[in-house]
Amino acid sequence: MLVASLLRRLQQDWSISATVAGFLAVLISYSGPLIIFFQAAQQAQVSPEMMISWIWGISIGAAVAGIYLSIKFKVPVITAWTAPGTALLVTLFPQISLNEAVAAYITSAVIIFVIGITGYFDKLLKWIPPNIAAAMMAGILFQFGLGLFKASDSMPSIVFAMLLVFLFAKRFTPRYAMIWVLLSGILLSVMLGEIHPVDAQFSLAIPQFIAPEWTWNSFLNLAIPLTLVSLTGQFLPGMAIMKLSGFDTPAKPIIVSTSLVSMAVACVGGISIVLASITAALCLGKDAHELKEKRYIAGIANGIFYILGGLFAGSIVMLFSLLPKELVASLAGLALLGAIATNISVALQHEARRDAALLTFMATASGMQFLGLSSVFWGICIGLIAHVILDSQKAVLPLGPSKTSATPVNSEEN
Repeated sequence: MLVASLLRRLQQDWSISATVAGFLAVLISYSGPLIIFFQAAQQAQVSPEMMISWIWGISIGAAVAGIYLSIKFKVPVITAWTAPGTALLVTLFPQISLNEAVAAYITSAVIIFVIGITGYFDKLLKWIPPNIAAAMMAGILFQFGLGLFKASDSMPSIVFAMLLVFLFAKRFTPRYAMIWVLLSGILLSVMLGEIHPVDAQFSLAIPQFIAPEWTWNSFLNLAIPLTLVSLTGQFLPGMAIMKLSGFDTPAKPIIVSTSLVSMAVACVGGISIVLASITAALCLGKDAHELKEKRYIAGIANGIFYILGGLFAGSIVMLFSLLPKELVASLAGLALLGAIATNISVALQHEARRDAALLTFMATASGMQFLGLSSVFWGICIGLIAHVILDSQKAVLPLGPSKTSATPVNSEEN
């Protein structure tokens, strides 16, 4: 009875725009952060079978967590693997073994689980002012906006054609704008010979078990840094963008669920499953659906496409790699345009607090890596310090929409 009711609800709420939003989020994840995984695999000198197992782990892990949370809270919860954490592997392999890496994954997941279950992360999030959170998100997404125009250096015809299609689509069919952009990009890539067919065999991926091996070396050099970058570089901006989008979902169940899934997929090579921030922006706004209560379908669709990617890891990743990187960069830049505009608007709307917000934006967008911590972490720290010193009210506003200080991250004001 419960399953039948759920299926009826999903059938009623399902939409093409939400499905496309979920697909674009997976497409960008596979075409961007997955490259870091390939670099890590090369450093570790793993076999193709083991690489497929890694991709199976992160894909299925992200799918299970995202679908479960999206259905439970009726919110588009977009989960993924930690890209900053994966970058750590590139610097550590082959000095640590795969077995040590798996042990570090499990240790990090346990630490994050404890932080989540105690509720400390929710308490921390409440003390971040809305303008600082919006400036941080604008800084994160700004690089993707720049990527749209940087891509024109190598493929101007495709990039500018997609931009033109986007403008006309936003004028006449705004809800389906990204569908037209995606289709036009693929069509142009085929016409110009930028997509070359390959002999792809669709075979099911087989996960490979890796026994964990705990050492102080992996604990200090991978587990602890992985925990820090996951919390500051993924969960912090991820929760911020959800709250700024008007979804007041508590962090506790999200962190607990993703950490449990992380433990489950660790032994097949899957690194920590976390809350997405950049790709989440694609699924949280009006482009996914005009009605806020129906945008959760984008989270479910995202998970379904991740399942397909995991089951056919080798073949699907090969197919994704056929798309020109300029096409993916253009898709990301155009899809995130509304999120960038609204976050900048929220960040700068109070004149007395603009300096603190601007410092947050610049620090986050700079990509700085001071003391091994991400620019997202330092952007928040610098912004909070500036806020406390410069704010005449001497008060920190809670994070979230309010009548005077915040609007949904993807709302469009005409």
